[in-house]
Amino acid sequence: MSEVVAMTVNQQYALDVYRAAQRGETPGPAPGLHDWAAVRELRDRRRFEAVLAGRPARGRIRAALARRLSGHRGHAAGC
Repeated sequence: MSEVVAMTVNQQYALDVYRAAQRGETPGPAPGLHDWAAVRELRDRRRFEAVLAGRPARGRIRAALARRLSGHRGHAAGC
């Protein structure tokens, strides 16, 4: 019987990078590179859906709405 050997994510990525280099292709992004961006997008999406459902906005969306309603455009000096 053959033994199944499991690779870690980093080992699989190293193999993928090697194969891409052999073929002259660009490698994919490193594992974990965009994890926090994906988490922020998911959180913002849930907050947006909450606003559409009529629940109160919190955090960045509420701050953005408040800035838009007040006409404030940023944190420039003298504002």
